[in-house]
Amino acid sequence: MAAQVIVTGADIGIGKTVFAAGLTGLLDGAYWQPVQPGAREERDSEVVSLLAGLRTDRVLPEAFCLNEPLSPRTSVHIDGVEIDVPALALPATDRPLVVEGGSGLMVPLNKHALYIDVLARWNAPVVLCAGTDLCTISHTLLSLEALRVRSIPVLGVAFIGERMAYTQMTVARIGQVRVLGRLPHLASLMPEALSAAMRASFNPADFLKVPN
Repeated sequence: MAAQVIVTGADIGIGKTVFAAGLTGLLDGAYWQPVQPGAREERDSEVVSLLAGLRTDRVLPEAFCLNEPLSPRTSVHIDGVEIDVPALALPATDRPLVVEGGSGLMVPLNKHALYIDVLARWNAPVVLCAGTDLCTISHTLLSLEALRVRSIPVLGVAFIGERMAYTQMTVARIGQVRVLGRLPHLASLMPEALSAAMRASFNPADFLKVPN
């Protein structure tokens, strides 16, 4: 079976979708987002397809595509649908699969299940995306603790933003986690710039290892 990597975020608005696009390109993989929140403009899968330069067959269709740009739990209530958590099974692919999860592990998907419950069922390696400013430390450490309590394998933390050595060092030391690299903010968010930044900042082999 090809490698499977779950990309999730310690918070919203940190650039998780851009990182997921970059990682899909770096691994020459396929991309899947199981639950697409409502989008004001392009869906995340469309953004990833553009930024990673993926053919349509390498962007797998969402299991649930919601209409309102709100939290999944609120959006499904408005849409009048219910997310069937057992139906969220990782698709089989012949190349590395990058799965973009929610921006926050405790995001409710329905009345009973959180996003982290789905990750625990999958038991696939997780990359936790985090910002680099000081306020990210608490969110990131709490997220790491929540993942470990549920025995979800963690590949490491991928930072996104300007270099903040103290933030990265503190998360690595207290969280006892590997820092996979840091994706800087890009002045030009184009496929070539993202690809070059990912190659300069991350080692593809680090995402294909089985965590200890």
